[in-house]
Amino acid sequence: MRVRLAPSPTGTLHIGTARTAVFNWLFAKRHGGQFLLRIEDTDRERSKPEFTANILEGLQWLGLQWDGEPVIQSQRIAEHRAAIQQLLDSGKAYRCYATEAELTEMRERQAAKNRAPRYDNRHRDLSPEQEQAFIAEGRQATVRFRIDDDATITWTDLVRGAMRWSGADLGGDMVIARRAPADQIGDPLYNLVVVVDDAAMAVTHVIRGEDHIANTAKQLLLYQALGLPVPEFAHTPLILNKEGKKLSKRDGVTSVSDFRQQGYTAEALANYMTLLGWSPPEGMGERFNLPEAAAVFDFDRVNKAGARFDWDKLNWLNSQVLHERGPAALLRELTPLWGAEGWPADGQGSSADPAWQLQLCELIGPSLTLLADGVEQARPFFERPELQADALQQLESPGARPALQALLERLPEGPLSADQAQALLGEAVTAAGVKKGVLMKTLRAALLGSLQGPDLLTTWLLLQPSGEARGRIARSL
Repeated sequence: MRVRLAPSPTGTLHIGTARTAVFNWLFAKRHGGQFLLRIEDTDRERSKPEFTANILEGLQWLGLQWDGEPVIQSQRIAEHRAAIQQLLDSGKAYRCYATEAELTEMRERQAAKNRAPRYDNRHRDLSPEQEQAFIAEGRQATVRFRIDDDATITWTDLVRGAMRWSGADLGGDMVIARRAPADQIGDPLYNLVVVVDDAAMAVTHVIRGEDHIANTAKQLLLYQALGLPVPEFAHTPLILNKEGKKLSKRDGVTSVSDFRQQGYTAEALANYMTLLGWSPPEGMGERFNLPEAAAVFDFDRVNKAGARFDWDKLNWLNSQVLHERGPAALLRELTPLWGAEGWPADGQGSSADPAWQLQLCELIGPSLTLLADGVEQARPFFERPELQADALQQLESPGARPALQALLERLPEGPLSADQAQALLGEAVTAAGVKKGVLMKTLRAALLGSLQGPDLLTTWLLLQPSGEARGRIARSL
């Protein structure tokens, strides 16, 4: 079994392409096959090396390693032109000299009659004299593949079952090469090159989105005309937004690199993409890794209907992954994000101490949904926060500042143990004559600048060694 992903490097790795990659990878691994990669860079104007790099990096980040070296489609132009010449020689393709102006006028007439646009095959059977007349005019020619309107194209789709198309519904004879002088073959086009390359790569199963179904009907005719072995096909459901329309940039981030930048983990994103159109077996649950999914993946559990993107579910999966991280693993992922903020990442003493940072990760880890949350939740430990309105209000409440003053007077230099901190709180409460809750709430306001935040005692113990706890208490009096 050999499957392939064939992205075009005309943009960054899209979530839809990545989901297609996941399904290909899972199917190959389930059946002991190979997952191949082909970069379809024949769109010379829009293909960029940086997009190719982004695609490769995104697949590797997700854990979707491919087998062998990627095939670069633009390096196979000679093979594509040879296939077109074979079709010309056999009479299954021909040169069409219709100008853009003539084709535009044809489409406008069809639109005026509320007809679907289609080529009217006007140059299918030119005489040698007619062809020479067009050449004498200086016209260039596309190459078109003959499609019989009476043809019936059928295949058994691994997702959708029996499929049937009429040749009359494929828009007339298909262009397979762009315009070029009559003695040349122009740039080969998508449907032709895909067929030639899939056959050359010995692809056995083509797994792609349902928006390719019409292309499959055309490509099956090309396989037959070229005498090439035909792979099996599986057309997966599109990814939809909450309104049921195809997911687009208007719905927020859609590229894998954007998800990564926002703080989603590779494990959660790969897990969620597997669920976009595939239902795990009963008892498996929705939280799993790629190898676990590969052990049970097949197309009988892939849905025909579009898969709606659910941000809440993705966020839940991401939180589960982060909550399972140990402090050391979490610190490795947060260190570059902290470094981008200019916060110390190594060395000795308080916030520059790796042991201190591990304690901070242990404190904030259970509340993270995105990795990016680890920046904002860590910020009050690296930067002294401003006093927010709720904190200022608390500091003005009865007994608040006297209790804080009593604590400051008893606060030693250097680190504290949890038992020592509890004892100090008890002494300060007694001295100020207030309830412990008043001091705890006021201490939170002083240390974090807000009444919201992580465990107070751990926060205090983290801020104490550097003297930052003392400084924050003093500025609040």
